[in-house]
Amino acid sequence: MSIPTQDYPFAKEFITDTEGRICKVVLDLDAYQKLLEALEDEGLYIAMQEMKNETPLSLAEALLEIDKHED
Repeated sequence: MSIPTQDYPFAKEFITDTEGRICKVVLDLDAYQKLLEALEDEGLYIAMQEMKNETPLSLAEALLEIDKHED
C-alpha cells in the first residue's frame, strides 16, 4: 500500500502497522509548534464566536464572578 505523502505536508516520517496503514507520523519540532499554534488560534476563534453576543461585565462584576469560581 502506498502512502499518499502529499496529504501530509508536515510529516518527516511515517510509522505504519503490519498492514501498511499509517498509525503514527513524525514531525520536526518547528512544524509541530506551528500546528499547535494553528489549533490554539482556531480554539480562540471558536471561543470568540461563542461569546460575541454576550454582554460585557464591568470590572467589579468580573471580579465577583472570579471570586465565585475560586472556591
